[in-house]
Amino acid sequence: MVLRRVLIDTYHENVAYLHRDCAVYRAEGFRALSKVEIRANGRSILASLNVVDDSNIVACDQLGLSKAALTQLGAKNGDTAVISQAEAPESIGALHRKLAGERLNLDDFHAIVRDIAAHRYSKIELAAFVVATNRDELDREEVYFLTEAMAASGRKFDWHEHLVIDKHCIGGIPGNRTSMLVVPIVAAHGLLCPKTSSRAITSPAGTADTMEVLANVELPFEQLTKIVREHRGCLAWGGTADLSPADDVLIAVERPLALDSPGQMVASILSKKIAAGSTHLVLDIPIGPTAKVRSMPDAQRLRRLFEYVAKRMNLSLDVVITDGRQPVGNGVGPVLEARDVMRVLQNDSRAPVDLRQKALRLAGRLIECSPDVRGGDGFAIARDILDSGRALAKMNDIIAAQGQKPFDHNDPQLGALTLDVQANQSGVVTGIDNLQIAHVARLAGAPKVSGAGLDLFRKLGDCVTAGDTLYRVHAGFRSDLEFARQACTKHTGYTIGQAEDVPHAFVEF
Repeated sequence: MVLRRVLIDTYHENVAYLHRDCAVYRAEGFRALSKVEIRANGRSILASLNVVDDSNIVACDQLGLSKAALTQLGAKNGDTAVISQAEAPESIGALHRKLAGERLNLDDFHAIVRDIAAHRYSKIELAAFVVATNRDELDREEVYFLTEAMAASGRKFDWHEHLVIDKHCIGGIPGNRTSMLVVPIVAAHGLLCPKTSSRAITSPAGTADTMEVLANVELPFEQLTKIVREHRGCLAWGGTADLSPADDVLIAVERPLALDSPGQMVASILSKKIAAGSTHLVLDIPIGPTAKVRSMPDAQRLRRLFEYVAKRMNLSLDVVITDGRQPVGNGVGPVLEARDVMRVLQNDSRAPVDLRQKALRLAGRLIECSPDVRGGDGFAIARDILDSGRALAKMNDIIAAQGQKPFDHNDPQLGALTLDVQANQSGVVTGIDNLQIAHVARLAGAPKVSGAGLDLFRKLGDCVTAGDTLYRVHAGFRSDLEFARQACTKHTGYTIGQAEDVPHAFVEF
């Protein structure tokens, strides 16, 4: 059959399209959503079958493929391919046993993860695995097995150095772009920090989305390696590096299900760090009323799970519990967050103090991984690197090496359509809902529209008068702005009350 690229976003899933009147479809007895094998140019892939009645999508003599499928097959429009029924994945028996509540061993997880990374599971089978391993369905040794299997499913960096550091946050706090400050600070100190980051999953911006405002982030493996060796650090998207590829497949299912269980979180984060060649990791766990972790007991349980798995994986882990009561920085959205980062690096008086201080403390903890630095001295060293301009120079080197894009933090290219969200009463800001702030920013278009998002003018403890602007919404399209306006009308994300009602922070710096 002749291959045809079908321009439908399938979000990392291999999807094939056949016309209902196609002779092959009738002869082979295919069914919609069944798994099929496609072979072309000496390669083969598995895909989920969709059946169409519109010849404008695929004609009777054509086999349509999603972009992900066509890329994985290494084929192009017009190539010839063969389609056949697919065999069930070898690990399907292990999946069924997990669904029945059984405990799996290391070999079982390796088999499942291999099949997931090879796209042998349908979305339905992936969803079944995600649900079967949700919440308390995995014991801590199974979490280690899953982490080990995911780390082994793709490429692994070996930097041939004893100290390779990284920093990661479990997420859930808008504007928390500390990695873009930590990397140039610790790299300027001489430490090796190969930072590969994800794009936004449910947030208004991920580190890769924000860095992409400043430079290219989709770098070939060889170029990424060269940049890290030359400049001691990078800020790149992890997708092109093929690190723990099964994680990217699972995230595509976890996202619409809104599942983020502790076991899956630990396996996702640590497998990526192990695959990136990290030997030391500082992990940021924010706590707050609307953060992913909302109490100290929950944070300590998560910490112990991370520490157990990290120890089994020979990864030195330093867990830091931080303030997650509100967004970090002033901007929420790629361009606004890039603005904040560059202002901190330039020691601009408009730079958000909370972003600067948190980044310095995290960078200080990483610097203290070095045997030449005494415990407690890291913060001062990090502050000197930032204040002296060495961090800015290092960031400029990394940006240039990755492929610089035009950006001026004094005149960022924000969405031209705006909406000022105002306080409906006088008092003190006693609460900021991270989830609602992120929701409004995404409705405004972030991260797909890089200039969309929220510019925050008030933080916890600030006094406000009725009519004061709490934040400004930026959007690139009228429909996005209207969606954001409707959400703000229901709930601004801010609570106004009395000073004594401001919640205390649980921090462990």
